[in-house]
Amino acid sequence: LFSRDLCDKSESMNKSNYSSMSEFVLLGLSTSRPVQHFLLAFSTVFYVTIVLGNLLVVFTVTFDPYLHSPMYFFLANLSFIDLCLSTLTVPKMISDLHSGHKTISFQGCVIQIFVLHVLGGSEMVLLVAMALDRYVAICKPLHYLTVMSPQMCISLLSGSWAIGFIHSVAQLVFVGHLPFCGPNEIDSFYCDLPWFIRLACTDTYRMEFMVTANSGFISMGTFLLLLISYIFILVSVWKRSIRGGLSKAFSTLSAHITVVILFFGPCIFVYMWPFPTVSVDKFLAILDFMITPILNPAIYTLRNKDMKMAMKRLCSQLLSLRMIS
Repeated sequence: LFSRDLCDKSESMNKSNYSSMSEFVLLGLSTSRPVQHFLLAFSTVFYVTIVLGNLLVVFTVTFDPYLHSPMYFFLANLSFIDLCLSTLTVPKMISDLHSGHKTISFQGCVIQIFVLHVLGGSEMVLLVAMALDRYVAICKPLHYLTVMSPQMCISLLSGSWAIGFIHSVAQLVFVGHLPFCGPNEIDSFYCDLPWFIRLACTDTYRMEFMVTANSGFISMGTFLLLLISYIFILVSVWKRSIRGGLSKAFSTLSAHITVVILFFGPCIFVYMWPFPTVSVDKFLAILDFMITPILNPAIYTLRNKDMKMAMKRLCSQLLSLRMIS
């Protein structure tokens, strides 16, 4: 009886410890105050640039009738997802750096992980849809408007969001009921599954394997699919022996390839590299949430004459409206 009572008390104490884990401490990028001040200024400037740049792309594509085509439709949605990804993590980091209060609630951490994987999975599939659009435009130009109809574009976009949602739910199903009773410090500025799982008070080997398999499968699968599509496009153009066709196709795809490498590189490293390195993971996180969302609109707009002309038209319209008012 005494041993049974002791076991019951021990079990109840463990349960109370599990339930007492109400928040996590985000250690951030550095503990040095000068470095934190630099990061505060750096992240604020970059986030404002991200918001302005991506909103400019979305508004330009939305309100300019000359850009109502599949390529720009996908581009606007890519900018929207990039904006959401940055907004999910960077403002919290800026607030933590400013206030010094670097905590996040348990529920907030889980929500951040869920939305992060919805957006990440959706962007991966959206990049595949953009590759399909470029394939049809380059290899089957006469059938482009028929194949890439508005219904097809909406279906591809809806499919990307659905796959992102399913991917995120599949991740959280396995980790949603993990017990937490020990350390609550996350050595980063945002919550993600690898660090979240390692804090659990149980053997997490299977969980880590499932997360790696899930995220690794969608990351590597879509990345290889994109590489194959690019190779197929270039080979198809080369076989036709069109004068200047190969260089034109490569020029068209170069911006897309740059975006793909910048986006997939950190994802593949974080989820599939067997020897995690905190400093490298933090650098890749900055690349994903602050650098890539700036480069996306810059790459697609500065290299695109139609986008630059549309932005000029939009700016002139806004100036004329302001003068009238």
